Amino acid sequence: MVAGSSLVPIGRIAGPHGIKGWVKISSFTDPAQNVFGYAPWILRDPKGGRSTTQVGVLESRAHGKGWVARLEGVADRNAAELLKGLEIVVDRESMPEPDEGQYYWADLEGMQVEDKVGRVLGRLDHMLETGSADVMVIVGEQQGERHLIPFIMGDTVVAVDLEARCIRVDWAGVE
Repeated sequence: MVAGSSLVPIGRIAGPHGIKGWVKISSFTDPAQNVFGYAPWILRDPKGGRSTTQVGVLESRAHGKGWVARLEGVADRNAAELLKGLEIVVDRESMPEPDEGQYYWADLEGMQVEDKVGRVLGRLDHMLETGSADVMVIVGEQQGERHLIPFIMGDTVVAVDLEARCIRVDWAGVE
């Protein structure tokens, strides 16, 4: 088990869709439709400004290149608009254990990142999905110091130690 919250982000409400309370979903799962396989959803403000709310998904469907859903208690566009920007999180217990060499982003965020000789580059602030490879955004100790390193196991990522909360990288872009 990973230190920290037992709630894991799996998506975000991107905004309203139509006038009947549907919302656009930005999924963090792979494949994207797996976001609908978890229940119940807990909606929370990533900035901590609003209280969390538990909701059920009544319906979902593909829409263009994304997904939309109808949620319990959301009957019109005004109600859907209030959900914009909220994170979709689920209890860690409802998620399957990742396969060997695979990790949930939430497990990696906050970990110390070192180069192959043990020099600390900083902490993994967050991950970016770029299409070709996920990218680690590492924030260093000095103000403004940032490193963007592709998360490619066996290539740029040499080792991940969940217990020690450390990622070791081999990255020529870091001096």
